Amino acid sequence: MTWTASARSLTAALAAGALAGWAATAPAQATAPTPTAPAPTAPAPTVPPVKASVRLRLPDAFFVGGHPVTVPRRVIHVTGVVTPWVPGQVVKVQVLLGARRIKVALLRLRPSADRRHGTFREAFSSPGVGHLTVVAGHTRDEQMLAFRAQRGLAVLSERIGWGATGRFVELIQQRLAALHFYVPRTGVYDTGTGLAVDAYHRLLHRGTAQTLDGLTISYLLDGFGAFRVRFPGHGRHAEGDLSRQLLALVDGARVRYLFPISSGKPSTPTVLGDYRIYSRVPGYLPDGMYYSDFFLRGYAIHGYDPAPDYPASHGCMRLPIPDAVTVYDWLALGDWVDVYY
Repeated sequence: MTWTASARSLTAALAAGALAGWAATAPAQATAPTPTAPAPTAPAPTVPPVKASVRLRLPDAFFVGGHPVTVPRRVIHVTGVVTPWVPGQVVKVQVLLGARRIKVALLRLRPSADRRHGTFREAFSSPGVGHLTVVAGHTRDEQMLAFRAQRGLAVLSERIGWGATGRFVELIQQRLAALHFYVPRTGVYDTGTGLAVDAYHRLLHRGTAQTLDGLTISYLLDGFGAFRVRFPGHGRHAEGDLSRQLLALVDGARVRYLFPISSGKPSTPTVLGDYRIYSRVPGYLPDGMYYSDFFLRGYAIHGYDPAPDYPASHGCMRLPIPDAVTVYDWLALGDWVDVYY
């Protein structure tokens, strides 16, 4: 083999070795990274809807024998307290007269000052007599469970006359007594009730009728009208207001009872002034005076028949016979009697 051939072989071998070494030391071709799945997260905890309770009240209703009552067209309110308060919650209030729905309202709860309770309030009135049912409810949602409550009340007829009985008569007697008119609580529209209604009309300067009209009923249920005591410093005493033909039995500044009277007619007027009871006579006197309290000479507070609804006496303050014993039993010797217009 010549040198030339050997050189060529050596050159080829060196070249092959160089290429092999380069291949061995060259970096591997880059490849795309494998996507990594996100780590699993725990599910958010589910907050269960809260359980709530509701209390319903009918603050404008009257109670007769423990039963709530009202009358047609009189505005009353239903109020409610929901515990706990949850923002954004709504209560549905329905009012039914018998099976007839007369009111529907959706009311958003208002938070109490401490935000522990939610409250609502709605007004309604009944167009007629019958039984009212007030229902307040909430449909379950994600925040609050369902709840429901109801209250019932009777709507009474205002049509009454002599001899009538029932809850409306009891209500009228209750309201008269609350305004301090003397009325036996018999549950019957009787003479005692008529006399008390008469006295109430006199207090209102609405005549002397012993029967009721719509306006008088409204005034009575609203508690309108009060007797103004003029002599609170006289302790237990009687005041005769001749301008309204009323006698008041008063303890200090507090009126105990009010009665209709018939004072002296124009020709024999009742004396005015402040006097003390000096003599007391139970039963009948020969001239028909009944259970008499004398406060000046022959002037007295006493029962008499008749005791009309206008000044007709000889100067005394006449009481209807049914009222006389009550007045006599309440007064005592030495009590003041104040008479004025």
